[in-house]
Amino acid sequence: MGTLVCRVELDKQKGLILTVENKDGKITQTAVLDGESITITSKGEKETSTITQKPDSIAIKCKDFTLESETITCKSTKDTLHKSEQKFDVQSTKDMTMQSEAKYTAKAAQDVAISGQKIAVSAKSKAEVSGASVTVTSKGKTQVEGATLTLSGKTKAEMKGASVDVSATGMMKVKGAMTNVEGQMTTVKGSLTKVG
Repeated sequence: MGTLVCRVELDKQKGLILTVENKDGKITQTAVLDGESITITSKGEKETSTITQKPDSIAIKCKDFTLESETITCKSTKDTLHKSEQKFDVQSTKDMTMQSEAKYTAKAAQDVAISGQKIAVSAKSKAEVSGASVTVTSKGKTQVEGATLTLSGKTKAEMKGASVDVSATGMMKVKGAMTNVEGQMTTVKGSLTKVG
């Protein structure tokens, strides 16, 4: 780095202006205190970053912003927005918790993927899963359980498997406007059996 050019300007209208010029690196650094705001600017050959501080705000503009600390706490008393016009990543090497005392909404204009070693979804009052098409698959056992279980289809309902068992500890009803029971071998039995 060559010789730097440093200037200090005192002006009753413009305030205090500090300037450092690095002609070899083509970098100019300025700090302007004008009585209303403090503006620190670092201007290079291609990029410029600024920090502007006012009594009620601090604004940072730059191409690349990095914050590193042992502990970080961000708190706001009003609305908070985190927005990216490209990819947005949130990562943790330990446990992660996201919670809200009011309504919580997570949405995307395109795909949403949730994956993990173990996933638990619970609701204190009601849980809903809806979509134009909904598929639930499992490489092992799939279990649906509730105090009352209702499965329905507006046009058609199917249940298939290499072996299908339907059982009830109490009474079982199978009925329809037209009911067919068929198979290569069909057995109907019971201590009391009524047909017709």
